[in-house]
Amino acid sequence: MANDAADTQELIRSDENWVNHALMLAKVKGHVDNLALIIQKLSDMEKSGSDLQKQAVDQMLPLVKQLSANTTAAINYLNQNKTRPTSPAYVQYLKKNAETAHQLSSMISSLVDYEKSMTEIERLRSSLGTPRS
Repeated sequence: MANDAADTQELIRSDENWVNHALMLAKVKGHVDNLALIIQKLSDMEKSGSDLQKQAVDQMLPLVKQLSANTTAAINYLNQNKTRPTSPAYVQYLKKNAETAHQLSSMISSLVDYEKSMTEIERLRSSLGTPRS
């Protein structure tokens, strides 16, 4: 996700070929759609998750839906404008979408890091014989 955002930002700075824009957006759309499926599966299994996991899904799902809608809108724009996307609104749109992707990627990374830390804390607590609080 973060790589897609960085690639998109590089593309709008340097590439003049609308086909490359369309290919990049199609790739991003595929990644966002896959992420949406994963988050939906997590949401469906919400009853068995921790409170933190439930909160994370609740925060991520709207971001993923927004990324998907924004990416689809950019693809539709390109389909209607077969020239290099030079409109300031298009460029700003992609920049904001990339920022959202970075935020989502950071949120996911933080959650994964937290889960790893909590697993390690539980392992250490067990080895010390310390009861859970």
